[in-house]
Amino acid sequence: MPEGDTVWNTARVLQRALAGARLTGSDFRVPRLAATDLTGWTVRESASRGKHLLLRLTAPDGPADGRRDWTLHSHLRMEGAWRAYVPGERWAARPAHLIRAVLRSPGAVAVGYHLHELALVPTAEEESLVGHLGPDLLGPDWDPDEAVRRLAAHPDKTIGEALLDQRNLAGVGNLYKCEVLFLRGISPWTPVRAVPDLPGTVALAQRLLAANRGRWTQSTTGSLHRGQTSYVYGRRAQPCRRCGTAIRKEELGERVTYWCPACQPERS
Repeated sequence: MPEGDTVWNTARVLQRALAGARLTGSDFRVPRLAATDLTGWTVRESASRGKHLLLRLTAPDGPADGRRDWTLHSHLRMEGAWRAYVPGERWAARPAHLIRAVLRSPGAVAVGYHLHELALVPTAEEESLVGHLGPDLLGPDWDPDEAVRRLAAHPDKTIGEALLDQRNLAGVGNLYKCEVLFLRGISPWTPVRAVPDLPGTVALAQRLLAANRGRWTQSTTGSLHRGQTSYVYGRRAQPCRRCGTAIRKEELGERVTYWCPACQPERS
């Protein structure tokens, strides 16, 4: 399940594989880009914004409107992924019917699986796709004060839902939502207005994502051993690592949440 750190890592994979390369071919398997050919285009850089991936390119002569700088945007949501292969290597990451994009260069082939919102837009218009997002927890412009302000602007929303709202802060997914709230001792159903230290909660979220940046195994416990990487996430009915109470799982909004009812008492 891609979260902000996973997308950041994916952007780095594509940066290493394609940055500076001139594409030798492309294949888009979505209707809106089916006729698009990026052969001859140069990849300038790969970047992430929350759960959005931005592959910035330069057209060789510019399309009809004269603009040369373009961005291939994709959203990974819950199932999306990009993989980089050596030319001639078997594409084994996912079934072929899930492939949505293929970018070929002399040294690498990038394959996008189950991508969402795939679009090619002028780089100058990137904000039309990601401008609604809150501060990026792993971005160079991370602004914790702005993230807190956006969260506090919806005082009656549950903190569990507010942390997942990418308009408040970009990058937190279900795993980090559950783990942050456990570590802060906050029930997911607590209204934002009742969270005792909102800046502290935001700061912890950023620290956890940053700690996992650069590796694919996400851990909030400090252990990378299988079955020991989380406190509550994915551990329904297992004993809490702090108090031994059975971890619970329940729907909150459109997502499930995991929490310890003893360590995370509800607040009014």
